Amino acid sequence: MAASCSTCSARLYDCYVIERINSPRDLVGLSNDQLNSLAAEIRAFLIEKVSKSGGHLGPNLGVVELTIALHRVFESPNDVILFDTGHQSYVHKILTGRAKDFDKLRQRGGISGYPSRKESSHDVIENSHASTCLSWADGISKGFELSGQKDRTVVAVVGDGALTGGMSWEALNNIAADKDRQLVIVVNDNTRSYSPTIGGLASHLSTLRLTKGYEKFLDFGKAVIKATPVVGDPLYSAVHGMKKGIKDFIAPQGMFEDLGLKYYGPIDGHNIEELEEALKRAKGFGGPVIIHCITEKGRGYQPALEDEAERFHAVGNINPETGMPVKSGGPSWTKVFGDELVEIGKTNSKIVAITAAMMGPTGLSKFQANFPERTIDVGIAEQHALTSAAGLAFAGMHPVVAVYSTFLNRAFDQLLLDVAMHKAGVTIVLDRSGVTGDDGPSHHGIWDLAIGGIVPTLQMAAPRDAHSLREELREAVAVNDAPTMIRFPKGEVIESVPAIRRQDGLDILLEGSNELLIISIGAMAKLAIDAAKLVGATVVDPRWIKPVNPALISLAQKYQKVLVIEDGIKHGGIASTLAEAGLTCESIGIPLEFIDHSKRDEILNDLGINAQTIAARMQHLVRGKIGRAHV
Repeated sequence: MAASCSTCSARLYDCYVIERINSPRDLVGLSNDQLNSLAAEIRAFLIEKVSKSGGHLGPNLGVVELTIALHRVFESPNDVILFDTGHQSYVHKILTGRAKDFDKLRQRGGISGYPSRKESSHDVIENSHASTCLSWADGISKGFELSGQKDRTVVAVVGDGALTGGMSWEALNNIAADKDRQLVIVVNDNTRSYSPTIGGLASHLSTLRLTKGYEKFLDFGKAVIKATPVVGDPLYSAVHGMKKGIKDFIAPQGMFEDLGLKYYGPIDGHNIEELEEALKRAKGFGGPVIIHCITEKGRGYQPALEDEAERFHAVGNINPETGMPVKSGGPSWTKVFGDELVEIGKTNSKIVAITAAMMGPTGLSKFQANFPERTIDVGIAEQHALTSAAGLAFAGMHPVVAVYSTFLNRAFDQLLLDVAMHKAGVTIVLDRSGVTGDDGPSHHGIWDLAIGGIVPTLQMAAPRDAHSLREELREAVAVNDAPTMIRFPKGEVIESVPAIRRQDGLDILLEGSNELLIISIGAMAKLAIDAAKLVGATVVDPRWIKPVNPALISLAQKYQKVLVIEDGIKHGGIASTLAEAGLTCESIGIPLEFIDHSKRDEILNDLGINAQTIAARMQHLVRGKIGRAHV
């Protein structure tokens, strides 16, 4: 939807206020009308640009006015503005001079979809995982205090969804203990994380949303009582002593104030004047303050507002007029998993699905529709999800915990000590495993194989196609005396990469000479076959990659050279595990580094993970140019 100026043929953002904004200082002096025009222009700009590149559209449409107000009141980068998750940082990027770079949003050589220190001094947190912002704010504000930088304020923008994470409350506990912090916490309350926010805190905030007139009520009451002849002042003092009880009855923000935090709100998150007034008050308070803003995710874009499930939290390439995908490919790995879990649930009443605020993105919406009583959304709380799953398993159920691979990182302790040590019958399904591409270093799922590899009792499978995903998921949920894990990548799934035969639990995908063997891990199967055909190698899919199948070692020992292809980090990965089991092998995998955003195929090519490079390496192996294990 390339919005146009009413007086010329140019695009809206080419002729109005937005083209004059190169830094936050350019916001100073703009009138209210100009600010409101700027907000409309930013929304038009975002719809046009993100519809082409894909990205987090809904969250950014919801924080336009809030971000404008933040940059008018606070002086970034001297004042530090932090965004929890960073999903909503596009407006911030525009106001800090990066609008010109949006043509290559999330593309190679272009700007990141999250804050990035490489891009701007206005960006601080690069990690896009939720519920971390308040801990960052605690540390930075304490550092400013200790170093005497009293002219610097820290602003933490936190969504209501992120507040469901336990780490947020750990941080609040420490923040509240120091009354002199120059710290403002802005709760961006749009009732959603990816999908509608779940839990007791969500209910509490929902109550607060209904009490917008509370402060006006108190002000009115104060004026009336104090004006009462003779008894006015004493009566006011008595009533004021009851303030907390009244407040908890009318507006239960006492939860925050019990922590020792000044609470202000709720206020209209789309009213720039009201936002600025609240933020100025908070900045001048001299201690930690919570500003509670009510915003609308997807505001100003009807297709987003009609998307009740996610409000266009994240979109691919879409038609800006309709919001519909420009092209629709085949089924995704996520859909195949979600559909199969429903089929399993029809015959197995012990299956319980668990998500951490990502019902749709992890493929559980269909299961929820069919079995609402057996579907649990814990909010942004992966740690709790796994330990709760262990409890469900103890009670006789079989929980299936569906999370993105990158989010498993935050629940390692729970996986290790609550699930695995107790040999709980829990199935963990990891979506977006391996190199994911556009979302950058924090979202690549390249750590799961190494993490899972060091967890005793855990059984790991890596399906190569839709058929094997269905098969291995059924095998996983049949295990009730140990945890199981299934991992698959982002994007479209290949329906079938058929095996020539199954041998001792191994799938032989291609038969070649007895010189070269390729061990293909999961979705790398098609690539492995393409490379093997160039050099006459044999390809085997282990299916279950942990524990190591003794038959795999026996088979590999019949070949002169063995190559493992995996889309996880090589350090501690499957090749490393096989080497520990006594197999001399070479490794093709991901180096131990953080990988920038780019398309998955581009990244894999950069790393030499393509058929031609792999074939060339295998030819070198046969010629004896690489003569020992390299893992």
